[in-house]
Amino acid sequence: FTKEELRKSNLAIDKHLHRIQERKTAGVRNTKENTPLSGDGQSGRQDLGGILEWGEDSEMFRSVLDHPKLRPYYTELLGDGYRMDHLPFCILQNKNSEGFHLHGGTVDCTSGRFNPHIAYNYCNGQMYCHLLAVSVALHDQNAGDGGFVVVNGSHKSNFSMPPDMIHGLENEEYLFQPVMKAGDVLMFSEGTVHGARAWTSDIQRRIALYRFAPATCCYGRSYYPHWPINMYDEGYKNSNNEIVIVNKYKNEEIDITNCKKVYGLTDTQKAVLEYPYALRIDRPYIADNNTSTTANTTGDTIVDSITSNNNNNDDNNSVVKICHRSEAK
Repeated sequence: FTKEELRKSNLAIDKHLHRIQERKTAGVRNTKENTPLSGDGQSGRQDLGGILEWGEDSEMFRSVLDHPKLRPYYTELLGDGYRMDHLPFCILQNKNSEGFHLHGGTVDCTSGRFNPHIAYNYCNGQMYCHLLAVSVALHDQNAGDGGFVVVNGSHKSNFSMPPDMIHGLENEEYLFQPVMKAGDVLMFSEGTVHGARAWTSDIQRRIALYRFAPATCCYGRSYYPHWPINMYDEGYKNSNNEIVIVNKYKNEEIDITNCKKVYGLTDTQKAVLEYPYALRIDRPYIADNNTSTTANTTGDTIVDSITSNNNNNDDNNSVVKICHRSEAK
């Protein structure tokens, strides 16, 4: 992501700092007391939700759903019709705040049981993720700063971990911390054991975290009965240069004739918000017309729309088609 996109997104976070929830009490802390991952034992991780509900300020956060540079990876790991599974949110860590004990794994690192809802599989040359995490760095994360760590290769593990390793008390050398610059994007299968070290930098850690799943898979329930209503706000500029907000769930009858849409979900982003169900049941999905996944119209099937996404990105020249399974070869 560009410096300007990051600047705007960080300003949007600053506007909503009053909504942060800090994990300070025992029931919601993410680490065991007096362990290497627990920081100073007082400062908790800070969570900020609602990042897709901030109108024009959500522009970059919305673009993560279907960004042309990210979409090929989503499709490769999750398949056509990939969907947003969890509500995305921002994680903030101040100096000495706690990290997160190791968790996850196709074979759960604590119990040793198979985790089918987050599993990673490899079959016949194809990778499959049941739950893919996507982390956007909003500030630099340098070597030794702390934050996200992963146990390399743990997506293929068949055994639980020693309890002391889960809490960072032993085998610390196996915890790999990726170095990230602001604007970088990190993807990892939730079937990989991961966690976070206590934060050591004077500069606040900031990331935006998303989870995506295949078309038929579901872990979270935030989509039911529908995603948060404010996510569907669309801004239109009228002839008086005023912004008119339209939302299909708020039952507002607003005339937007001759108005220009200036922000809101695109058709392709709405496709990513579809509920979990199979492609063969007329599920809308995204196909790039420059790849072999392009849908071909047959019979009387009607294509919903053709749209160019992320129009503010000068590097984006691709055209994306919303299509249904019945249109594909």
